[in-house]
Amino acid sequence: MTSTAHTHTLTLTLDSGDVDLTYGVDERGDGRPFLLLHGGGGPATVAGFAGLLADQRAARVITPVHPGFGGTTRPDWLTGVPALARIYVRLLDELGLSGVTVVGNSIGGWIAAEMALLGSDRISGVVLVNAVGVDVPGHPVADPFTLTPAELSVLSFHDVEKFRIDPSTFSDEQRAAAAANRAALQVYSGPYAMADPTLRERLAKVTHPVLVAWGESDQVCDTAYGQAYAAAIPGARFELLPGTGHMPQIETPEQLLTTVWDFADVHSAHRSGD
Repeated sequence: MTSTAHTHTLTLTLDSGDVDLTYGVDERGDGRPFLLLHGGGGPATVAGFAGLLADQRAARVITPVHPGFGGTTRPDWLTGVPALARIYVRLLDELGLSGVTVVGNSIGGWIAAEMALLGSDRISGVVLVNAVGVDVPGHPVADPFTLTPAELSVLSFHDVEKFRIDPSTFSDEQRAAAAANRAALQVYSGPYAMADPTLRERLAKVTHPVLVAWGESDQVCDTAYGQAYAAAIPGARFELLPGTGHMPQIETPEQLLTTVWDFADVHSAHRSGD
């Protein structure tokens, strides 16, 4: 039996305004809930992993599309990662979920970190997968807006030849989608190019269990950057993932699945027993 995947659209009302949120749900039966947050490459970067997680484990995997990505619209008021975090906490409220493991990659990890700071009781644990967002002196995040897609792929993957991106093969539709994703990423990443100078200090207030999982070959944000991220969060555990880069969910999905599930197994079981 394989998972079933459905796409939904929900209008959420926040203090700042309304937002139409598109999200996918991959599920097989009544599984443990996961919120899976994509990075700057768009929703396609987590779609395969969402299906794998739902197929291989008893999981219900919710994959929102950050407004402005994947052909969706972004309201003018929605300009930063903290606002995205509030939207996704509201989504968990609207869906009535509990014991949720939040998993975010790259800027999705930054959103997950901001969600952890909101302290929602619906969240049982947070997994930051090669997350960006903090400022670590001497270990800058590669600026995606100064690199070509080919240059960025070289920094992103352990096995570059297998996953190399060739924009010359893109259709007009793919080029337009990539340009829209890039524009949305630029809005959300803020004036400091993929970092918030205040985030590292604020992470000291996180009380959720956190796992920082890091592809060892990542050259977008290196291992020392990941270790500094984990060190900023009380009680966070750092786990190095060998043979993979910035997007383990694409390059070594089975390895990441085991890491994520084992963490969720411990912490959602604990929370569900509260």
